Amino acid sequence: MRNATLSSRLSTLLAALALAAGHAAAATPAPAPAPAAAAAAAAAAIPPAKQVLIDKILKLWNIDGIGQSMLQLPVADAVQQARAVLQGRAAADKRDAAMSDIVKDVKQFMEETTPLTRASADKLIPTTISPLLAERFSEDELRQLLAILESPVKKKFEAMVPEMQKNLGEQVVTDVGPVVNPKLQGLKERIGMRLRAAVAQ
Repeated sequence: MRNATLSSRLSTLLAALALAAGHAAAATPAPAPAPAAAAAAAAAAIPPAKQVLIDKILKLWNIDGIGQSMLQLPVADAVQQARAVLQGRAAADKRDAAMSDIVKDVKQFMEETTPLTRASADKLIPTTISPLLAERFSEDELRQLLAILESPVKKKFEAMVPEMQKNLGEQVVTDVGPVVNPKLQGLKERIGMRLRAAVAQ
């Protein structure tokens, strides 16, 4: 029960941080970076024993990938919108060539921006995540949290997740595919008709 509570608190903290990061990214103008002195003060305020535990937790957590995750959604949306625009408005060969170029552009964009977002996260973690963990978790709770993250059982379960999702997905498709697929095709056709009608006007 106590481990579940710790996991819940960590999940809540991550959700709050992700929401705050999203709001910060959308704000205009962007807030000024925290001064180096403030970062040093925040790091110095954490007891060494806690800092060791926090560093291990952050390494297992891989939270510095949050910037990449935040980029993936709008990029995926942009690709989807491009595909929708091209569908029915360009010859198949031109559409495929354009999508191939778009995918290359997206790949280059992610390759260029991922190191930037990761470096930014690594720079900001000491003044954002580390102080929060130090404030809201006792040293004993941090040890318990670390044990949860290092648990072989947890790693075994997480390794099984893709397989379980694949198996369930295949069974769902087999079960409801005959009903859902015609409806999905109908939806695609209606969307295509609406797009063509809008373009023709």
